[in-house]
Amino acid sequence: MGFVQLADGELNYQLEGPEGAPVLLLSNSLGTDLHMWDTQIPAFAEHFRVLRYDTRGHGKSLVTEGIYSIEQLGRDVLALLDGLGIERAHFCGLSMGGMIGQWLGIHAGERLQRLVLCNTAAKIGDPAGWNPRIETVLRDGAAAMVALRDASVARWFTPDFVEAHPEQAKRISDMLALTSPQGYAANCAAVRDADFREQLALIRVPTLVVAGTEDAVTPPSGGHFIQAHVQGAEYAEFYAAHLSNVQAGAAFSDRVLEFLLAR
Repeated sequence: MGFVQLADGELNYQLEGPEGAPVLLLSNSLGTDLHMWDTQIPAFAEHFRVLRYDTRGHGKSLVTEGIYSIEQLGRDVLALLDGLGIERAHFCGLSMGGMIGQWLGIHAGERLQRLVLCNTAAKIGDPAGWNPRIETVLRDGAAAMVALRDASVARWFTPDFVEAHPEQAKRISDMLALTSPQGYAANCAAVRDADFREQLALIRVPTLVVAGTEDAVTPPSGGHFIQAHVQGAEYAEFYAAHLSNVQAGAAFSDRVLEFLLAR
């Protein structure tokens, strides 16, 4: 665990795996922290120097005032790589993390080796859906985050997964209740305002798109759209809701490793 100093605060990160191995950077979803990837670490760290971090506004990273943008979050990633002296890395991001990955692929492809975009879309939702959530969180603070936690379980996991693995569902959803209301609202605005539908063709790095069959937040149709517009992109789909890395577990890890290790 460590911190990289940005111009306006510190970004929390964790680095695991063999020194000298290729770097795999993991980017969390909205309302979680770097521990959303705990399931993947044993498998990923066998092959990669795994770098995960708390996105601005989440976990132990800085919380700054005002709304954020996906460009700002993408530049945070570049600052993290620069601060650790990493020239190029594989990148795997889920939901909001996948939007950050799209921005990096479009604007900083030279820093990427391979790109994995999970449970995401070129555009997620619309202002009519995002604005009331932002207003509620800014008004009600911690109480709103607890209410969002309780509602998030149904979006993040299928009912059968929650029944079979209640401790897993609770561990992840508790991250949302602990997220800074200010940071959460600022990141909601970043996702609300992002739209990469006209820019996806600029992504030239090898790309894998991952979707969940039961994902109502970013349905498979959004993944198919990205695959159709990124030249040569691969596609994988698992029985899962929004957090396919947690619900699909080993199957998710195996497919991502297959893609990253391909020659």
